[in-house]
Amino acid sequence: MSAQQINAPQTRLCSHTPDAIHYGDASLVDDLIGKASFVEVFMRQTFGRRPSAAELAIVDAVLVTLMEHGMTPSVIAARMVYSSSPENLQAGVAAGLLAVASRFVGTMEPAAGLLRQIVAAADDGATVAQRIAREYRERREALPGFGHHLHRPDDPRAVALLDLARRHGTFGAHCEALLMLAAEVDAAAGRHITINATGAVAALLGDICVEPQLMRGFAVLSRAAGLVAHIAEEQREPSGRFIWDLVDRAMSPGHHDDNH
Repeated sequence: MSAQQINAPQTRLCSHTPDAIHYGDASLVDDLIGKASFVEVFMRQTFGRRPSAAELAIVDAVLVTLMEHGMTPSVIAARMVYSSSPENLQAGVAAGLLAVASRFVGTMEPAAGLLRQIVAAADDGATVAQRIAREYRERREALPGFGHHLHRPDDPRAVALLDLARRHGTFGAHCEALLMLAAEVDAAAGRHITINATGAVAALLGDICVEPQLMRGFAVLSRAAGLVAHIAEEQREPSGRFIWDLVDRAMSPGHHDDNH
């Protein structure tokens, strides 16, 4: 065996023989199909451990929360690309997933980084939270996990997720840090600023030991399902041409609405 073969990287996620497939050390046929949920297998494959019932409930709720929010940028992108390439459903989904990023849907990642700073500060967490809130306020920059253009004074999704964590006993240091930061955000703004859904997601996932750099994966997984639903609707009731005409009419010089 060559040195290159000895040092070659390996995957422990899956192995297979002519008559068997294993996910880790679990037999797909004997241990998983019909016996384990998708969320349970996802957690075991991604984090290498069997999640508790409470953790499964939290992850399932997070995935349901992030699946849908109407005609968002990711959905519009998916519908437009699909209308251009209806032979490739996956192209529309891929286009929509590219919009899961630092401003929409994927903001739990930077939010989690801020919460981690507060948690790491322990007894000095309130001071760190105050500094974060003031710095973002001074820069006039949106603070990840806070604010929403539709849901005011509170985002009902965040309220429901935090209540769920309390009921399942997973409300821990990251959720406490979120509330601590929320108080400082309100103080810096001089008014109430809602905790949005991704802020709550960052806290809930942090309290079940999900690393910030993997949290956006939950948004990708969930939103992919939502985009498939939008493409299914696009197949039944096409909107791509309507969206195109609407934007063209609104933005092109010389185009005027006869009703105005």
